[in-house]
Amino acid sequence: MLYNNYPEFYILEEGLSNLKIELTNLQKQQFIDYYELLIKKNKVMNLTAITEFKDIVNKHFIDSLSLVKVCQPINMKILDLGTGAGFPGIPLKIVYPETDILLLDSLNKRLIFLNEVITALDLKQIKTLHGRAEDFGKQIEYREKYDICVSRAVAKMSPLSELCLPFVKQGGVFISYKSGEIDAEMKEASSAFQKLGARLEKIEAFMLPGTDIQRSLVVVRKEKPTPKKYPRNAGKVLTEPIV
Repeated sequence: MLYNNYPEFYILEEGLSNLKIELTNLQKQQFIDYYELLIKKNKVMNLTAITEFKDIVNKHFIDSLSLVKVCQPINMKILDLGTGAGFPGIPLKIVYPETDILLLDSLNKRLIFLNEVITALDLKQIKTLHGRAEDFGKQIEYREKYDICVSRAVAKMSPLSELCLPFVKQGGVFISYKSGEIDAEMKEASSAFQKLGARLEKIEAFMLPGTDIQRSLVVVRKEKPTPKKYPRNAGKVLTEPIV
């Protein structure tokens, strides 16, 4: 097994044990294969600024799976918006193979890489989608079809909510991965939640293991359908956030 060649693999096992996640041998191998594919592709395109195994474990793998602090994604239909190099979608798929996951990103080169990962790891019920959230969020095939929409995208909460909540079905949740101080940002977003048919359910704050990074999982519950005018076009979403 290749994972036996990584003496620091215990960092992943310990980190996930703290989240009450135990990996099978297959899943251990899938994480190693994912890491090696990521590092190989990162030499020719910008996927991640960090490359050391232990850093990717803590800042990408464990961070992605910290979702279990607020939600058990078993048998859920999940949209990962702005997935980038596949976080949190690919780690969630490895650990919860029964989930149905869609990876959405505006850069097709990233999705070509992710399709290679999906094939190499033999992952099922996971697809990629190239385009912008403000376009697909209005399409009947995707609108209000997901139990969970997750995003690690670096954007303020109000515009991010406008992009994500249209995908979430009534009763489902949008979960944003945030770093640092977020009180002011959350206060600014309170009106957006209400206008988008949602409410802030909880914020789970914690320190990311092996780092000095303060992390928060922001859980926004969808209570009623999002008005059809949302999401607006990209220019308005980002430059004229809902207030």
